[in-house]
Amino acid sequence: MLLRCLILGLLTILVFQRQSPAQQILLEDVTDRSQLEFEHFSGRTGKHFLIETVTCGMATFDYDGDGLIDVYLPNGAPLLGGAHDPEPRNRLFKNLGDFRFRDVTEQAGVGDAGFAFGVVAGDFDNDGDSDIVVTNFGAPLLLENQGDGTFSSREFLMDSDKPRAGAGAAFLDIDGDGCLDLYVANYVDFSFDESVSRLIFGVPAAPGPLAYSPDKDCLYRNDGAGGFVDISRESGIGDVAGPGMGVVAFDYDEDQDTDIFVCNDSAANFLFENQGDGSFVETALIAGVAYDVTGARQASMGVDVADVDHDGHLDLVTTNFVDEVPTMYRNSGLGFFDDIGAASGLGRANRSVTWGVGLADLDNDSWDDCFICAGHLIQGVTRINDADLFEAPNVALRNVSGRFTSDGVAGSALNDVDVSRGCALDDLDNDGRIDAVVLNLDSRAQVIRNASSTNNHFVAFQLIGVQANRDAAGSRIEVETEHGTLVKELVLGRGYQSHFGQRVHFGLGANHRIKQVKIYWMGGETQVIKELDADRTYTIIEGQDPR
Repeated sequence: MLLRCLILGLLTILVFQRQSPAQQILLEDVTDRSQLEFEHFSGRTGKHFLIETVTCGMATFDYDGDGLIDVYLPNGAPLLGGAHDPEPRNRLFKNLGDFRFRDVTEQAGVGDAGFAFGVVAGDFDNDGDSDIVVTNFGAPLLLENQGDGTFSSREFLMDSDKPRAGAGAAFLDIDGDGCLDLYVANYVDFSFDESVSRLIFGVPAAPGPLAYSPDKDCLYRNDGAGGFVDISRESGIGDVAGPGMGVVAFDYDEDQDTDIFVCNDSAANFLFENQGDGSFVETALIAGVAYDVTGARQASMGVDVADVDHDGHLDLVTTNFVDEVPTMYRNSGLGFFDDIGAASGLGRANRSVTWGVGLADLDNDSWDDCFICAGHLIQGVTRINDADLFEAPNVALRNVSGRFTSDGVAGSALNDVDVSRGCALDDLDNDGRIDAVVLNLDSRAQVIRNASSTNNHFVAFQLIGVQANRDAAGSRIEVETEHGTLVKELVLGRGYQSHFGQRVHFGLGANHRIKQVKIYWMGGETQVIKELDADRTYTIIEGQDPR
């Protein structure tokens, strides 16, 4: 079986490689023209609190259903009674087209002033619009879309009197009942009363997560009546604790239910295998994703999922600390993964602390490329090691037949040097090329236009569930061309405590015609659609013809 998988994978690589000549990826900085005016605020107490260094993620999604991807940027807040003018708030920017954005925070009612970490978007009440969950130092915040451009807000009930350091979040349908449930990773048991400071060769620095007790994550079941019930204990999620960061929920073992992968900072990662009855078992060690290839625990930050080697199985990439090669957990299709990060070329990013990450086909050659955000935690790090940088350039790597390289990647966006955290990859101008937005710590957000010149083709899908949850989270899409089959899964929540990619995009290389599309709807039926043209975005309602 293993030999058969390897042979099929090799044949797929050879076929697609012939169809996909190398072309340059060009990423342009268009922040100035975008009118997306946002500056992040970490707290800036000067006391080097841990929570100030790890905030925060971001989201791209279509909040108003006009077909354009909008941008939501969480923010930090003053700490210990401090103040900042103007008051830092989360911001929502409406996409006006042609890389122009307008701040609609006030009229939308989404300008929360809490200390935010992560964000995820999804239609939890199946009413046809995307809602938002923001994780905070405190309680998670639910922003319910009213369908008229405004949101109402309410906090989640928590079983703790202490504020929790919420981190990455994911919407998923744990039992296939058509309602989105919510997973929230929690970081550490942080308290200002128990704050820890340290000096590294005389340089003030925030402590690491090991200075605190790890926290347990939370799983909330959608009650189908507009609310959530905390099932962390009975589901098995609450059996373990870890310093959680990025999260992605996907079907790693292809048994038609959604599992959950959690990045843990300086600790073994978690992989919660869905048992199909609303319960989960933590299996990261057995599955080979708890540690890296050397058996070492990593400071895992962000995570994304894609079939990077065209073998039909979804692989995982994680970001981490300086001198730790980002992991590429290759899915064998047999229930376990192998870390091939160094062998796949991801070592090009190991001289930076890496955070946000996204796998997306930037040149539409059918191979998902990798975008990685970089920036250190320690402002004076060059005084400790002159090879390390506090402000660092972000990294874009081309996927050439399953191996990543910086060759053929250029553009002004990669010349920017900042301290980046979250990022989101989406087609912001609907031209068939994946663009990006980056949230920078204590600095201005960056807007990136994909200006790659290519003759390659693409196709994208907006799925609407009927029996499945309306967002179709957990649904698997297989696109068959005359040169092979491409696979993706629709996930809600990914990267570094972020959300993007809800409109599922496939680069097609030279293929301008699609033989068939097969959709395995989450909790629903399998739908086959024959003969589609490339270079279009299709809306597919479960059980209906595309439009």
